[in-house]
Amino acid sequence: MVEKIFNLTLSDEKMVERVVMDENLHYIHMVFGKGEGLPEHFANSVVYMTVLRGTLTIQLNDQEPNTYEAGTLLKIPFETKMNVGNKHDAVLELIVVKAPAPKQ
Repeated sequence: MVEKIFNLTLSDEKMVERVVMDENLHYIHMVFGKGEGLPEHFANSVVYMTVLRGTLTIQLNDQEPNTYEAGTLLKIPFETKMNVGNKHDAVLELIVVKAPAPKQ
């Protein structure tokens, strides 16, 4: 078998699942209920964030918070201040890809 298979956990419970963390990229699956999210932080790579379900509320740098629905892909530049969360009733599910992989 040439390919390597990774499985995502299907859940409505809060999770930050590090699916692939290698030298090429980081592929992270996240699920947040209402009022949940990530601590404010700075992007340590270029971040590609796909909203799979729910509504993402995100504040970048000093901008006002914006909301994005399922089916949206955001590209967030390196070193951008991020405040990511779910302020809505529906479960928020995201895929986050960091490419290139952060140098830790």
